Amino acid sequence: MHLLHIDSSIRGDWSVSRKLTARAVANWRAAHPDGTVAYRDLGKDPLPHLDADGGLARMTPPEQHSPAQRESWELSAQLVDEVKQADVVLLGLPLYNFGAPSSVKSWVDHLIVPGLAYDPTTQQGLLGDREFVVLATRGGGYGEGTPRNGWDHAEPWLPHGLSMTGLQPRFISAELTLAPSVPAMAELIPLHEASLAAAEKEIDNLWLPASAQR
Repeated sequence: MHLLHIDSSIRGDWSVSRKLTARAVANWRAAHPDGTVAYRDLGKDPLPHLDADGGLARMTPPEQHSPAQRESWELSAQLVDEVKQADVVLLGLPLYNFGAPSSVKSWVDHLIVPGLAYDPTTQQGLLGDREFVVLATRGGGYGEGTPRNGWDHAEPWLPHGLSMTGLQPRFISAELTLAPSVPAMAELIPLHEASLAAAEKEIDNLWLPASAQR
């Protein structure tokens, strides 16, 4: 068994999403003691965004690639291969300015490659045969009945952004993560703690160790 662990937060030790992905990886290792883990940190080492020089590689026959297009194509092939090698893909997804981090958008853009991530003739995704767990964190509250209901554009976007690949995310979310550090949100700390505890419980139930399955 092989797990691909991806972080995208830029907050380092302050990041709740990083803490949650670390917890999930520890639980996965306990359940798969012979398994292997690959790691990509989009927050510290972001991928290049598609640009005018290399971005058109996905629409250009490989034999016609410019050097920049060849480089961009090879990076996308590497990223797709990382996903293909994994039985489980684990992504930490914080909410920045009501959307996904731009580094995650770039990762998604690099995965949308005909012939590698989807069949250009049938449009069938080629990456769907694996578990995809997304640990989403939000500094505020965006649920039904809140003033900013519907302002979270990260979680609704990701399934659409990856739809051509066949990857189908399972979301586990923690809200109000800024409550402990923002004085104006102090009264929301109990709600944050409840949301975080629920997320941690769901993470802990994802992959139970073999000893717990007897």
